[in-house]
Amino acid sequence: MFDTSHLHPMIVHFPIALVMVGLLFEVIGIATGKDAYSKGGLLLLLLGTAGAVAAYFSGDLAGDGVTEAGALGAALETHEAAAILALWLLVATTVVRTGLVIFKRYSGWVRMLPLALYLVATAAVVRTGYYGGDLVYKHAAGVQLDLGFGSGTVTVPSDAD
Repeated sequence: MFDTSHLHPMIVHFPIALVMVGLLFEVIGIATGKDAYSKGGLLLLLLGTAGAVAAYFSGDLAGDGVTEAGALGAALETHEAAAILALWLLVATTVVRTGLVIFKRYSGWVRMLPLALYLVATAAVVRTGYYGGDLVYKHAAGVQLDLGFGSGTVTVPSDAD
């Protein structure tokens, strides 16, 4: 049977990549004045935000059943708080950027507002990813080892350093 806790690590890399590349496209579009890059940046922002929503809910699902105690609990809370901030910043950036395009106000200096939001949202996504990596590589959250002794697995203790 499929373990739903595997969804989160399968999904999280998409919003990270989409948002980072989208910001790059947005910067190139503003710097060069080429509309195709800005349109690409908007599309990547929309996809990255949708991916972040999926990553958040899959992470919430993966966190169910995890005992939040000690260093693992603190790291999990930090990661979750960072994810909530990143998600809201992405949603705000998406709403502002899309609204400016819909109302045909995306020109001149006004383009700097969604760009600044995009930059802050991207930093928040990177920060969230850092804390997620910390959960796996420092606290071994979700790591199971098959040491070759029979068919069972050995779960690494969550607070092992």
